[in-house]
Amino acid sequence: MQRIIFVVGNSRSGTTMMGRVIGGHKDVFTFSELHFFEQLWAPTPEPAKLDTHEARDILSMLIAYQRDGYYASHKPWQYLDESEKIIRAIDGPITAPSVFQAYINHESAAHGKTIGCDQTPRNLYYLDELLSLYPEARFVVMVRDPRDVLLSQKNRWKRRKLGAKGTPWWNALRTWAGYHPETISLLWRSGVAAGDRFKDDPRVCVLRFEDLLTNPESELTRVCEAMYLDYDDSMLDVPRVGSSHQQDQQNKRGLDPGAAGRWRAGGLTKAELAICQRLTREHMQRHGYTIEPVDASLISLAWYRVTWVFKSGLALALNIWRIRNLKESIRRRLSH
Repeated sequence: MQRIIFVVGNSRSGTTMMGRVIGGHKDVFTFSELHFFEQLWAPTPEPAKLDTHEARDILSMLIAYQRDGYYASHKPWQYLDESEKIIRAIDGPITAPSVFQAYINHESAAHGKTIGCDQTPRNLYYLDELLSLYPEARFVVMVRDPRDVLLSQKNRWKRRKLGAKGTPWWNALRTWAGYHPETISLLWRSGVAAGDRFKDDPRVCVLRFEDLLTNPESELTRVCEAMYLDYDDSMLDVPRVGSSHQQDQQNKRGLDPGAAGRWRAGGLTKAELAICQRLTREHMQRHGYTIEPVDASLISLAWYRVTWVFKSGLALALNIWRIRNLKESIRRRLSH
């Protein structure tokens, strides 16, 4: 079984950047966010066997996500022949996990690589199942200061103007609707708790975003050792793109130390900071983040509580198509 590396973490915690870094290794091909687990298949303890048509349909959509982009108008029927070829190469029962593994093997080999890397952040909530389904897999769990995550999520809807020109306008609306300090803080808390459950598993490497930026060589060496990769400092030669705060800088390479602690320069209200620190305090302290004194007015705090109901409903309505099992998805995010 070909090894897979999963890079997981809360959204805007550096998963895409880490995927690029790992993808700079000579043996690794980093995929786009595949969104296989939860959207194309809801993980179960005992995966059911699939018939050829079911496997082909799942696989062709997975290929479409990778080849055409997640937000594209997908035409999965274009990949049916290729899907059938991949399915025929599966040795053993045809299940959703074996279909996923077969595609990782196929696409990685097509790029001359022997290891595939999936950088879908939400896989964080399926670590238990993934560790069981893919015992040879390795996992990088990214953790970032929740205040920086909050600021990045607040400005994320601007990505279309900052370099992500292929992002549709409705995704900017969806991203705007998804932002609320209580929602993002609760998701950060549950996500960090989900990753911390497996911090002692030798297959899991927990990495603070800030540590990678300030000590890139030593931290990447640690990651490579955990992933069974040979360290190569050229892996750090990545483009400075994907920020929610500044224009993509394709001509600049390397990690940007200025991305750590950006919230201190402004952009969040006192109420947003107070809400974030109140909800994430325990987990912040566990990961070495300092709680700062914030004096927020009761009126501003009450306003955010009122708007939470509206924003949560709107966000749910705009994101429901991305979730195969809504009840299970909510349970996983609230159970940690």
